Amino acid sequence: MSNIKGIHHIAIRVKDFDRTFDLYTRVLGMKCTLAWGEGDKRAAMLDTGNGACVELFGGSQLDRLPEGAFFHLAFATDDTDAAFAAAIAAGCTEQKAPFDFVINGQPAPLPVRLAFVYGYDGEILELFQIRI
Repeated sequence: MSNIKGIHHIAIRVKDFDRTFDLYTRVLGMKCTLAWGEGDKRAAMLDTGNGACVELFGGSQLDRLPEGAFFHLAFATDDTDAAFAAAIAAGCTEQKAPFDFVINGQPAPLPVRLAFVYGYDGEILELFQIRI
């Protein structure tokens, strides 16, 4: 029996803490639930809306890790197109514009609308909308 209840957080090291914090909070709408440290040793937990968090770390405290050291972050949204436009307007780079797709999974296919952008540190952000 597993004690795992879901993802608590995904941590990412960022080059420009303030700029990335602004993208995730002001542009994408996450809420900061905890912040600590000063200068380039700051960190923050940002609630994605369902209790799972993205944890941002200022660059110097994790020098052994590369920036954007994960495959991608997928954020649930009710409007992929609006989230994509907001991210692009805030300075993210397009990786793949919004598109419709059906994930042919079990127990049933899942229609989704997806988009991908590069965040400020090269991390891939997926904007994920279920369309049922």
